[in-house]
Amino acid sequence: MPLPTRTLAPHVSPGHRDTAERTALRERALDVLLADDLARVVALVAWREGDRVVVADARGRSALAADGTTTVLAGRDPVAHQDPYDDDAYPFAAVRLHSLFADPRAPDLAVVHAGDHDYTDRGGHRGEHGSLNALQSRAPLLLSGAGVTARGVVDGVARTVDVAATLAVLAGASADGMDGAPLALAGPGAPHVVGLLWDGAPSADLLAMAASGELPAVARLLARGCALRGGAIAEFPSVTLVNHTCALTGVGPGRHGIVHNAYYDRETGEAVTPNSSDTWHRAMDFLRPGVTTVFERVAAAAPGAVTACVDDPVDRGATHSTFALVRDSAGGTGALAASLPSPEDDPRATQAFVDQPDYRWGSQIDAIGLEQVLGLWREGTPPRLTWWNTTLTDGAHHAGGPGSAVARAGLVDSDRRLGAWLDLVEERGLADDVVVLLTADHGMQGADPAVTGDWDAALAAAGIPFRDEAHGFLYLGEDVTR
Repeated sequence: MPLPTRTLAPHVSPGHRDTAERTALRERALDVLLADDLARVVALVAWREGDRVVVADARGRSALAADGTTTVLAGRDPVAHQDPYDDDAYPFAAVRLHSLFADPRAPDLAVVHAGDHDYTDRGGHRGEHGSLNALQSRAPLLLSGAGVTARGVVDGVARTVDVAATLAVLAGASADGMDGAPLALAGPGAPHVVGLLWDGAPSADLLAMAASGELPAVARLLARGCALRGGAIAEFPSVTLVNHTCALTGVGPGRHGIVHNAYYDRETGEAVTPNSSDTWHRAMDFLRPGVTTVFERVAAAAPGAVTACVDDPVDRGATHSTFALVRDSAGGTGALAASLPSPEDDPRATQAFVDQPDYRWGSQIDAIGLEQVLGLWREGTPPRLTWWNTTLTDGAHHAGGPGSAVARAGLVDSDRRLGAWLDLVEERGLADDVVVLLTADHGMQGADPAVTGDWDAALAAAGIPFRDEAHGFLYLGEDVTR
C-alpha cells in the first residue's frame, strides 16, 4: 500500500545560489568527504544545485529532480536502492531531500553518517538515528479501534507527514495543503482520536516484542487493528524535533522550518538550537508563517472541541498542553524538573536502570505524562484529539542501542503506562468510541565501536573554512569550525 509521492515546487534560496567561489569550496570539501579514509563513516553527501539535489558517495554521483527523476552524473546512482523494507535502502530519497533543501537555513552540504558510525566521542550514542537510511528512518505505524478494519501486520509503508493528515481526517478536520495524505486503513467517525508517539521506538522491535508477549498493551491495540510492515518513514534528517513537527503539521522541514535539532541561520548569523531541554517549550517560535498544526485544524473544523498535547512541544492550538504550563510557569523548565516524581516510587519503572541519567529523566517525564492523560480521561468527556508523547523509549535506545536490555526495558515500561490508560478506557466503556494511532519520530540503529572517524578534523586539516552544526550540517566559508 505505498503512498503517492508529493513533490515540492523548485526553490533556490540566496543561501543556495552557486557562485564560482562557493562551488570551488564545495568541491574541495567533497574531495575530503568522499576520500577513501572516510568512506566507512560517510554514507552520502547531499547538496542543492539550482532546482536539483545532488547526492554523492565514494562510488558515484546523481542529481535528483523534485519529481523523483534521477540523472546519473558519475559512476552509479548512490540512492538507486529505495525499497522501504530494506534497512540499508534510501526510501523516498528525492522528496525527503528536496524538502530539507527548500529551506534557506539548510546546509551547503548535508553529510549522512554511515548507519553504524560510532561518534560517541562527539556526543553520539550507542543507539543512533538521523540518517537517510530506512533503518534509522522507519518508525512504527499502528492503527487500532473504531473504524479500523484490517487486522495484524499488513504490507504497506507511510511517511511521518502522513500521521498529521490521518489524525486530522479522523478528527473531522481537513488535511488540505499538507505534504502527507491520510491513511485509508481507518475513517472518521470515532468521537475520540488518540495519537501516541513513542520517541525513537524501532518498528521491528516493537512489533516483535508485541508478538512475543513482552508488550501486552501494544498487542491489545494490534488485536483491534493493524500495523504497517514498512512503518512510517521519517523525513530527513531523521531526528526528533524535525519529525515531531512533521507528524503534527503534515509538512516537511523545508516548509515548517525546523530543519534539524541544531542549524545555522546565515541571514542572522546565529546558530539555532530548537531541540534541547532549555528550548523545547519554545519550539513553536521556530515555525514558518502559515504552518498549521493538527490542533489548529481541529479547532477550525469544530470550534470549541477540546484537544490535548501531552509532553510534546509541537502544541500550538491545543486546548490542554504540557508545555503551555511550562511557558506559563515562573521557573520554566526548571520548575518542571523540580516537580517530577521519583522513579524509585514508580511501579511501572524498571528499577534496574533508573539510576542511569537518561533513563531516570525519561521515566520521570513519562510518569507525569501518564498522570496528565489519566486526568484528561478519568471523568467527563475526553478530548476530541489527544496526542501523547513518550520520552523514555528514545533515551533507553540511545543508552544501549536497539535490542539491548535497557532499550527493551524502556519499551516495556512504556507499554505498562499505555496499559494503564487502556484499562481506564475499557473501565469507562469507551473502547468502541476511540481510534488510536501509534507511531514514532524515527527509527534507531546500533553504533559499531570499530567504525570511527571524524570529517571535521579532515576538513580542518585541508584548510577548508566551515561550521558543522548537529555533526553533519556543513556551512562552508564560515570562520567558526565546530
